Amino acid sequence: MTLQELYGRIGGSYEAARRILPMDTLISKFIIRLLSDGSCGRLMEAYAHDDARGIFEAAHSMKGVYANLGLLELSSMSSAIAEEFRPGKERKMTDGELSAHIAALDEKYRAAMAAIRQFEAEQD
Repeated sequence: MTLQELYGRIGGSYEAARRILPMDTLISKFIIRLLSDGSCGRLMEAYAHDDARGIFEAAHSMKGVYANLGLLELSSMSSAIAEEFRPGKERKMTDGELSAHIAALDEKYRAAMAAIRQFEAEQD
């Protein structure tokens, strides 16, 4: 699988990633590093413990990392969660809407990580 094919599979923008990281070797290196990034796990843990600050911090971190790598769908989903828990802002989503949004993010994240693992395996 090529890097461009990977981006197509995971709903990313290869062109957006190239604007931040101008070489394919850098994009590959950092996208593979996502496999060891614990932000999504921290988000799920914080959500399970109703930890608003932890939810915000994890989602905000995810938003930035995903945006820099051109993973625009994941970044957008993470951003919506971060904004929901931004300190000083009133929540707009119902608990049910938030639960559905987090479940959708988790599903998209897991599918992306599976594709990245496959991409990594094919690089060796």
